[in-house]
Amino acid sequence: MSAECSSYLNADKVLVNGFSCPRAGGDARAVFCCGFQDVKYCCDDPHSFFPYEHSYMWWLSVGALVGLSIAAVVLFAFIITVCVLCYLFISTKPRSKLDTGLSLQTAGKTSC
Repeated sequence: MSAECSSYLNADKVLVNGFSCPRAGGDARAVFCCGFQDVKYCCDDPHSFFPYEHSYMWWLSVGALVGLSIAAVVLFAFIITVCVLCYLFISTKPRSKLDTGLSLQTAGKTSC
C-alpha cells in the first residue's frame, strides 16, 4: 500500500514537489500522506495531524504547572496579606469615642 502526497507551497512560499509514501530511507510503516496544505509528510496513522513527537507536550504541561503554581502562591500570599492588614486595622482601631475637647453639659432651666 502506498499514498501520493501532491506538491504544495510551504509556509515560506517555496514549491515542494510531490512524493510517494513510504519515502525511500524512511519508515516503512509510514504509508499514508498526512499534514496540511503547507506541510505534508508520510505517516503510519491517517488521522495524524502533527509531524512531531508528542514529548514536547510534556514540557508544555510542566511549564503550565510551574506557572500555575507560582500564580497560586502569589494569590495565596496576597490573600494572607489582605487578611493580616484587615486584622491590624480592626484591632488598632480606638475603642472609645474620641475626645473632641468640648465638654457637653445638659441645658438646665434658668430663671429670669
